[in-house]
Amino acid sequence: MRIDFHTHVFPDKLAEKALTSISEHTGAPYFTNGTIADTDEKFKEWNVDVSVALHIATNPKQQHNVNTWAAEIQTEKRFCFGSVHPDAADALTELERIKNLGLYGVKLHPYFQSFNIDDQKMFPIYDYISFLKLPLLLHVGFDPSYPGATQGVPQRLITVLEQFPHLTIIAAHMGGLGCYQETQTYLLGKPIYLDTAIASQFLTPELFGHMVSKHDSQRILFGSDCPWSPSAAEAQMIEQSNLSSEQREKIFYQNAQRLLHIT
Repeated sequence: MRIDFHTHVFPDKLAEKALTSISEHTGAPYFTNGTIADTDEKFKEWNVDVSVALHIATNPKQQHNVNTWAAEIQTEKRFCFGSVHPDAADALTELERIKNLGLYGVKLHPYFQSFNIDDQKMFPIYDYISFLKLPLLLHVGFDPSYPGATQGVPQRLITVLEQFPHLTIIAAHMGGLGCYQETQTYLLGKPIYLDTAIASQFLTPELFGHMVSKHDSQRILFGSDCPWSPSAAEAQMIEQSNLSSEQREKIFYQNAQRLLHIT
Protein backbone atom coordinates (compact mmCIF):
# COMPACT_ATOMS: atom_id res chain seq x y z
CA MET A 1 0.00 0.00 0.00
CA ARG A 2 1.11 3.57 -0.68
CA ILE A 3 -0.20 6.75 0.93
CA ASP A 4 1.15 9.88 -0.76
CA PHE A 5 1.16 12.33 2.15
CA HIS A 6 2.01 15.48 0.19
CA THR A 7 -0.13 16.29 -2.85
CA HIS A 8 -1.96 19.27 -4.32
CA VAL A 9 -5.16 19.55 -6.34
CA PHE A 10 -7.10 22.60 -7.45
CA PRO A 11 -10.66 23.42 -8.51
CA ASP A 12 -11.06 22.76 -12.23
CA LYS A 13 -11.55 26.44 -13.07
CA LEU A 14 -8.34 27.44 -11.24
CA ALA A 15 -6.01 24.51 -11.94
CA GLU A 16 -4.46 25.64 -15.22
CA LYS A 17 -3.86 29.20 -14.02
CA ALA A 18 -2.34 28.03 -10.74
CA LEU A 19 0.06 25.55 -12.32
CA THR A 20 1.22 27.78 -15.17
CA SER A 21 1.78 30.72 -12.81
CA ILE A 22 3.94 28.70 -10.41
CA SER A 23 5.79 27.00 -13.25
CA GLU A 24 6.59 30.34 -14.90
CA HIS A 25 8.04 31.68 -11.63
CA THR A 26 10.09 28.60 -10.80
CA GLY A 27 10.77 26.88 -14.10
CA ALA A 28 9.47 23.66 -12.56
CA PRO A 29 7.57 21.17 -14.74
CA TYR A 30 4.32 19.62 -13.56
CA PHE A 31 3.10 16.06 -13.97
CA THR A 32 -0.70 16.42 -13.70
CA ASN A 33 -2.98 19.19 -14.91
CA GLY A 34 -3.87 19.93 -11.28
CA THR A 35 -7.48 18.74 -11.42
CA ILE A 36 -8.86 16.01 -9.18
CA ALA A 37 -9.80 13.80 -12.13
CA ASP A 38 -6.39 13.87 -13.78
CA THR A 39 -4.55 13.54 -10.47
CA ASP A 40 -6.58 10.47 -9.53
CA GLU A 41 -5.77 8.89 -12.90
CA LYS A 42 -2.06 9.56 -12.40
CA PHE A 43 -2.21 8.02 -8.92
CA LYS A 44 -3.47 4.80 -10.50
CA GLU A 45 -0.48 4.82 -12.86
CA TRP A 46 1.89 5.51 -9.96
CA ASN A 47 0.40 2.84 -7.68
CA VAL A 48 -0.80 5.34 -5.09
CA ASP A 49 -3.74 3.98 -3.11
CA VAL A 50 -4.51 6.97 -0.87
CA SER A 51 -3.45 10.61 -0.93
CA VAL A 52 -3.31 13.56 1.45
CA ALA A 53 -4.23 16.81 -0.30
CA LEU A 54 -2.69 19.95 1.18
CA HIS A 55 -4.19 23.40 0.81
CA ILE A 56 -2.77 26.87 1.48
CA ALA A 57 -4.66 30.09 2.23
CA THR A 58 -2.50 32.69 0.49
CA ASN A 59 -4.49 35.64 1.88
CA PRO A 60 -6.73 36.17 4.93
CA LYS A 61 -9.95 36.33 2.93
CA GLN A 62 -9.26 33.02 1.23
CA GLN A 63 -9.05 30.67 4.20
CA HIS A 64 -12.81 30.02 4.63
CA ASN A 65 -13.33 29.01 1.00
CA VAL A 66 -10.13 26.96 0.94
CA ASN A 67 -11.22 24.89 3.91
CA THR A 68 -14.79 24.50 2.71
CA TRP A 69 -13.55 23.11 -0.62
CA ALA A 70 -11.05 20.84 1.14
CA ALA A 71 -13.89 19.30 3.15
CA GLU A 72 -16.03 18.89 0.04
CA ILE A 73 -13.42 16.86 -1.87
CA GLN A 74 -12.55 14.44 0.90
CA THR A 75 -13.19 10.78 0.12
CA GLU A 76 -12.12 7.46 1.60
CA LYS A 77 -9.04 7.74 -0.63
CA ARG A 78 -8.32 11.45 -0.26
CA PHE A 79 -7.72 13.06 3.13
CA CYS A 80 -7.32 16.82 3.28
CA PHE A 81 -5.42 19.35 5.36
CA GLY A 82 -6.86 22.83 5.76
CA SER A 83 -5.06 26.12 6.17
CA VAL A 84 -5.33 29.46 7.93
CA HIS A 85 -3.61 32.72 7.13
CA PRO A 86 -1.47 34.09 9.98
CA ASP A 87 -2.73 37.64 9.38
CA ALA A 88 -6.41 36.71 9.50
CA ALA A 89 -8.19 38.16 12.54
CA ASP A 90 -10.22 34.96 12.83
CA ALA A 91 -7.36 32.51 12.31
CA LEU A 92 -7.97 30.72 15.62
CA THR A 93 -11.69 30.46 14.98
CA GLU A 94 -10.97 29.02 11.56
CA LEU A 95 -8.64 26.44 13.10
CA GLU A 96 -11.54 25.24 15.20
CA ARG A 97 -13.66 25.12 12.04
CA ILE A 98 -10.98 22.98 10.35
CA LYS A 99 -11.32 20.52 13.20
CA ASN A 100 -15.12 20.56 13.02
CA LEU A 101 -15.09 20.08 9.24
CA GLY A 102 -13.29 16.79 9.77
CA LEU A 103 -10.07 17.88 8.06
CA TYR A 104 -7.00 15.95 9.12
CA GLY A 105 -4.43 18.67 9.76
CA VAL A 106 -3.15 22.15 8.95
CA LYS A 107 -0.76 23.26 6.20
CA LEU A 108 1.25 26.48 6.54
CA HIS A 109 3.79 27.90 4.10
CA PRO A 110 6.23 30.55 5.41
CA TYR A 111 6.94 32.01 1.97
CA PHE A 112 3.46 32.04 0.46
CA GLN A 113 2.03 33.36 3.74
CA SER A 114 4.85 35.80 4.66
CA PHE A 115 6.00 34.64 8.07
CA ASN A 116 9.15 33.32 9.71
CA ILE A 117 8.62 29.84 11.16
CA ASP A 118 9.99 31.00 14.54
CA ASP A 119 8.15 34.36 14.61
CA GLN A 120 6.35 34.82 17.92
CA LYS A 121 3.24 36.02 16.08
CA MET A 122 2.83 32.38 15.03
CA PHE A 123 2.89 31.03 18.59
CA PRO A 124 -0.86 31.41 19.32
CA ILE A 125 -1.57 29.53 16.08
CA TYR A 126 0.87 26.74 16.92
CA ASP A 127 -0.53 26.54 20.43
CA TYR A 128 -4.12 26.18 19.24
CA ILE A 129 -3.21 23.60 16.59
CA SER A 130 -1.55 21.62 19.38
CA PHE A 131 -4.62 22.03 21.61
CA LEU A 132 -6.85 20.73 18.80
CA LYS A 133 -4.53 17.73 18.40
CA LEU A 134 -4.11 18.36 14.68
CA PRO A 135 -0.81 17.71 12.90
CA LEU A 136 0.90 20.72 11.34
CA LEU A 137 2.67 20.35 8.00
CA LEU A 138 5.14 23.14 7.24
CA HIS A 139 7.06 23.88 4.08
CA VAL A 140 10.67 23.77 5.31
CA GLY A 141 13.79 24.81 3.43
CA PHE A 142 14.11 27.27 0.59
CA ASP A 143 11.51 27.99 -2.07
CA PRO A 144 12.32 28.53 -5.75
CA SER A 145 9.71 31.29 -5.97
CA TYR A 146 11.59 33.31 -3.33
CA PRO A 147 15.32 33.09 -4.13
CA GLY A 148 17.53 33.97 -1.18
CA ALA A 149 14.70 34.13 1.36
CA THR A 150 15.16 32.22 4.62
CA GLN A 151 11.77 32.30 6.39
CA GLY A 152 11.56 28.50 6.34
CA VAL A 153 15.10 27.22 6.93
CA PRO A 154 15.39 24.18 9.24
CA GLN A 155 17.12 25.94 12.15
CA ARG A 156 14.02 28.11 12.67
CA LEU A 157 12.14 25.00 13.79
CA ILE A 158 14.29 24.50 16.89
CA THR A 159 12.51 27.21 18.88
CA VAL A 160 9.11 25.87 17.83
CA LEU A 161 10.01 22.33 18.91
CA GLU A 162 11.16 23.63 22.28
CA GLN A 163 8.14 25.88 22.86
CA PHE A 164 5.51 23.38 21.68
CA PRO A 165 6.65 19.88 22.65
CA HIS A 166 3.16 18.40 22.16
CA LEU A 167 2.65 19.82 18.67
CA THR A 168 2.92 17.19 15.92
CA ILE A 169 5.05 18.80 13.19
CA ILE A 170 5.72 17.45 9.72
CA ALA A 171 8.66 19.17 8.05
CA ALA A 172 8.08 18.87 4.32
CA HIS A 173 10.76 18.08 1.74
CA MET A 174 12.82 15.87 4.07
CA GLY A 175 13.12 18.76 6.46
CA GLY A 176 14.69 21.35 4.23
CA LEU A 177 14.24 21.82 0.49
CA GLY A 178 17.63 22.66 -0.96
CA CYS A 179 19.42 22.86 2.41
CA TYR A 180 19.93 19.26 3.52
CA GLN A 181 23.13 19.94 5.42
CA GLU A 182 21.14 22.20 7.74
CA THR A 183 18.48 19.51 8.05
CA GLN A 184 21.09 16.99 9.13
CA THR A 185 22.57 19.46 11.62
CA TYR A 186 19.38 20.73 13.23
CA LEU A 187 16.51 18.28 12.69
CA LEU A 188 17.64 14.69 12.34
CA GLY A 189 16.93 12.77 15.53
CA LYS A 190 14.48 15.40 16.79
CA PRO A 191 10.81 14.55 17.58
CA ILE A 192 9.53 15.66 14.19
CA TYR A 193 8.16 13.97 11.08
CA LEU A 194 9.77 14.49 7.67
CA ASP A 195 8.05 13.86 4.35
CA THR A 196 9.81 12.92 1.12
CA ALA A 197 8.05 15.50 -1.07
CA ILE A 198 10.10 16.23 -4.21
CA ALA A 199 13.21 14.88 -2.43
CA SER A 200 14.08 12.59 -5.33
CA GLN A 201 15.14 15.67 -7.30
CA PHE A 202 17.78 16.50 -4.67
CA LEU A 203 18.76 13.30 -2.82
CA THR A 204 20.33 10.07 -3.99
CA PRO A 205 18.85 6.86 -2.58
CA GLU A 206 22.09 6.50 -0.58
CA LEU A 207 21.82 9.94 1.03
CA PHE A 208 18.12 9.41 1.68
CA GLY A 209 18.87 6.11 3.44
CA HIS A 210 21.61 7.79 5.47
CA MET A 211 19.22 10.52 6.62
CA VAL A 212 16.60 7.95 7.62
CA SER A 213 19.22 6.04 9.62
CA LYS A 214 20.09 9.24 11.53
CA HIS A 215 16.44 10.06 12.16
CA ASP A 216 13.78 7.38 12.68
CA SER A 217 11.96 5.37 10.00
CA GLN A 218 8.79 5.72 12.09
CA ARG A 219 8.92 9.49 11.50
CA ILE A 220 9.32 9.50 7.71
CA LEU A 221 6.29 9.90 5.43
CA PHE A 222 6.14 9.05 1.73
CA GLY A 223 5.10 12.16 -0.20
CA SER A 224 5.71 13.53 -3.67
CA ASP A 225 4.58 17.18 -3.89
CA CYS A 226 2.47 16.11 -6.87
CA PRO A 227 1.98 17.76 -9.38
CA TRP A 228 5.56 19.01 -9.05
CA SER A 229 6.98 15.51 -8.81
CA PRO A 230 5.39 12.21 -9.84
CA SER A 231 4.74 9.92 -6.88
CA ALA A 232 6.64 7.20 -8.71
CA ALA A 233 9.89 9.21 -8.47
CA GLU A 234 9.88 9.38 -4.66
CA ALA A 235 8.75 5.76 -4.49
CA GLN A 236 11.73 4.73 -6.61
CA MET A 237 14.11 6.65 -4.35
CA ILE A 238 12.73 4.80 -1.34
CA GLU A 239 12.81 1.43 -3.08
CA GLN A 240 16.41 1.91 -4.22
CA SER A 241 17.68 2.92 -0.78
CA ASN A 242 19.27 0.43 1.61
CA LEU A 243 16.22 0.39 3.90
CA SER A 244 14.67 -2.88 5.00
CA SER A 245 11.24 -3.95 3.75
CA GLU A 246 9.86 -3.23 7.23
CA GLN A 247 11.24 0.32 7.15
CA ARG A 248 9.85 0.91 3.66
CA GLU A 249 6.39 -0.26 4.72
CA LYS A 250 6.44 2.20 7.60
CA ILE A 251 7.38 5.03 5.25
CA PHE A 252 4.97 4.08 2.46
CA TYR A 253 1.84 3.79 4.59
CA GLN A 254 2.07 2.63 8.21
CA ASN A 255 3.33 5.92 9.63
CA ALA A 256 0.60 7.84 7.81
CA GLN A 257 -2.06 5.47 9.08
CA ARG A 258 -0.88 5.93 12.65
CA LEU A 259 -0.55 9.70 12.38
CA LEU A 260 -3.98 10.23 10.82
CA HIS A 261 -5.73 7.46 12.76
CA ILE A 262 -6.90 5.73 9.58
CA THR A 263 -6.76 2.13 8.34
